[in-house]
Amino acid sequence: MPRLLSLSALSLILAACGPADQGPAAPDPGAAESTAAETTPAAAPLTLQSVLEGSWRSDAERARDVWRHPAETLEFFGVEPDDTVIELWPGGGWYSNILAPYLASGGGQLIASHWSLVEAEGARRERLENIIETYHANYADTDQFGTVGRSAFPAEEGHLSAPGTADVVLTFRNLHNWMAQDYAMDFFNQAYAALKPGGVLGVVEHRLPSTAEQDPRAASGYVHEDMVKALAAAAGFEFVAASQVNANPKDTADHPFGVWTLPPVSRTTTREGETPDGFDPAVYLAIGESDRMTLKFMKPQPEDDDEPPAETGAAD
Repeated sequence: MPRLLSLSALSLILAACGPADQGPAAPDPGAAESTAAETTPAAAPLTLQSVLEGSWRSDAERARDVWRHPAETLEFFGVEPDDTVIELWPGGGWYSNILAPYLASGGGQLIASHWSLVEAEGARRERLENIIETYHANYADTDQFGTVGRSAFPAEEGHLSAPGTADVVLTFRNLHNWMAQDYAMDFFNQAYAALKPGGVLGVVEHRLPSTAEQDPRAASGYVHEDMVKALAAAAGFEFVAASQVNANPKDTADHPFGVWTLPPVSRTTTREGETPDGFDPAVYLAIGESDRMTLKFMKPQPEDDDEPPAETGAAD
């Protein structure tokens, strides 16, 4: 902008110095167009509410907003549109459909960290590859969604992204899966490595009542809140706050098929196709989706080594 003002000023000076009968110099249309282009304000980032109303979201996705509270959850975690955000195991992209356009609108980026294919073989590997490729094909419109990055967890190279580059790492209802596969501590360590100092780890998980016994493999899908805090602390995180935005007091967490008895899965039979005596699906539909903890952690800022030592009193 300063360069354009200097050129304009120079044009006026030259016009003033020319013969009086020539009149003022004619304006330069090209310079005017250039000035207008450079002074046009950039589009403001999208708000979370406008993203929720986006045409790319299906009616089925919108129907779950009442249970998942995406705007309130992301606001609690402090996600900003210019952030670099890693979402772990995004599945079909329910949260990605909110995060990707929101971040793209502000110059941020979503990085989707999918299932690692290192140990996957045969039909399972093919199925996972199809899920991942379909996911990224859905975000091919870079004008709408930005460039959605890609990584894997457990991370093949030991980290979810270049170390110390992410502003936020998010996981939604995944921790029980990692407990079942002995990846839980790996997750917290790799999230810590990926985050910048001061970066945020946001965890949403099905909550097991503190009075219930924790299965180390979390076979029911439910996890103790204190266990999540302990794992995060072991990786070096500081606990910041908890929100009850995704709480559901109707959920007793003691259902025949674990958390999958409830919507949206609403399982009614065992894997062998058997239904328990007296099982009434309406009871579980009335409960709604699970009771969930919503926890915010932070990677600590390093201590400032340049600060002078504290003054001490004079010696006696």
